Amino acid sequence: MIKKLTIFGVGLIGGSLALALKKANYCEQLVGCSRDEAHLKRAVELGVIDAYELQPEVAVRDADVVFLSVPMRAMESVMSKFKDGLAPEAIITDGGSSKASVVQAAKNVFGSVPERFVPAHPIAGRERSGVEAAFDSLYQDHKVILTPLKHTDTNAIDVVTGMWQAAGAEVATLGVEQHDSVLAATSHLPHVVAYALVDTLSETTFVDEIFQFAAGGFRDLSRIASSDPTMWSDICIENRTAILEMIESYTASLNRIKDMIENRDHRQLFETFEKSKTTRDSYVN
Repeated sequence: MIKKLTIFGVGLIGGSLALALKKANYCEQLVGCSRDEAHLKRAVELGVIDAYELQPEVAVRDADVVFLSVPMRAMESVMSKFKDGLAPEAIITDGGSSKASVVQAAKNVFGSVPERFVPAHPIAGRERSGVEAAFDSLYQDHKVILTPLKHTDTNAIDVVTGMWQAAGAEVATLGVEQHDSVLAATSHLPHVVAYALVDTLSETTFVDEIFQFAAGGFRDLSRIASSDPTMWSDICIENRTAILEMIESYTASLNRIKDMIENRDHRQLFETFEKSKTTRDSYVN
């Protein structure tokens, strides 16, 4: 049970966590904080949070847990603003998609990563954003990855684990670098591909016809290109090393397929597609 949870960024991710914890009766007080008072008032009206504060150092006062759900490049700035109001026993955690950059941001602000800082990443989302998009079952049966450091307080890990489990999530643990490599492959690269695909098609002379007659395959593949551009441009910059490695691998695969098509190599195309189908079917229901 959490007495007071302060959420920075009451949008889809932070708002859905708040709603899930409310539904589970797991938190006594939910406080939101951001620079946009109209947005925070709307969050209160929707019953997502109980109250809000505009001053970060006031928002974290007496908080048991502080959850950072802001764009990746804002993490350091937000931490620096609430640092002086934080209680010594307070736990900090986040929902950022790149863990190495969040860990570095914490080092920059606090001098070293606090023992009660638990980096985390919920593997859940949708293309809509904002507090109106939040719903209480977003994390149900989804994974949340914790990436604690060697010196991270075990009690803090237990509290963050319990919080996510109360929201319906399955909690797993990875190392920071391992997380960033895995997510570059499974989440970040697909978003880059979707954005690139839509960008490519938007430059054609028959773009209206493309989108008018788009079939289900195009809609499925391009859906995530409707995701928040601020969030995803930040992720690409903050996890750029791992993402660039995956783009190189993907480009090499795409070029091999391009050569097969140019050479009318039906057998190689079939074998490549069959291998891909078998691989996906073995992992994805």
